[in-house]
Amino acid sequence: MLRGFYTAASGMMAQQRYQEALGNNIANMNTPGFKADQATIRSFPEMLIQAQGNKQLPTKNNFKVPFNQTIGSINTGVYVQEFVPDFAQGDIRETGIGTDLALVQVNVPDENGGLFFRVQNEAGEERLTRNGNFTIDGDGYLVTNQGYYVLSSTGEPIQPGGPHFNVTDTGILQTETQTVPLGIAYTADVNGLIKEGDNLYAGEAGAVPAGVEFNVRQGFLEGSNVDAARTMTEMMNAYRSFELNQRVLKAYDESLGKAVSEIGRLG
Repeated sequence: MLRGFYTAASGMMAQQRYQEALGNNIANMNTPGFKADQATIRSFPEMLIQAQGNKQLPTKNNFKVPFNQTIGSINTGVYVQEFVPDFAQGDIRETGIGTDLALVQVNVPDENGGLFFRVQNEAGEERLTRNGNFTIDGDGYLVTNQGYYVLSSTGEPIQPGGPHFNVTDTGILQTETQTVPLGIAYTADVNGLIKEGDNLYAGEAGAVPAGVEFNVRQGFLEGSNVDAARTMTEMMNAYRSFELNQRVLKAYDESLGKAVSEIGRLG
């Protein structure tokens, strides 16, 4: 009985974590470049139940089953193993703002390949992002909304001096005094990236190889790839699963209560 109690509880915990991920997806539905999280729910390893002892267990038709015979396997519940971002391209919408840049993947030979803008976080470490909602800071540097420097192809912060610049389809930033290639990185396996806060990803990425085609569109933004209708449906399913596990847990609790207060009563 206690095994079922903990199995139902693990199901509730897994659905609660799944609900949190879905809620985060909905909250970032309007965040440029946001990639929806997908939860992978797995079961704990199965256990083999085996009766122990030298006596025999009577069953129907007086058939004797040795106590040390294998009874069968039992599952011990489920858990959320990890959250995996869905790196599908979001919708491209026009904003008309010159500091907004959308990175559009045209041809990526690798099934799990992906392109990203290179930025520098507050610790001075290089990170990757798909959020091209950039702006100009007080010192004239091109930065993210969180103030992280947007990097060039050589890994240096870009300082156009103001919002009046032009970006070509190939990712070349041009002003009256300079021409700077944007830092655009490529990874052959986006599943190896680690999702951090502020729409940033950590992981190995290098220069764009031959055969990979992309466009940088100035005055456009890539929206999130969150499907609102599908996410709301998944939230309802997760809620119902949580509720069913809750009912099972309550039933086990009532059974344990009867075992203590009624079955175990003397006299």
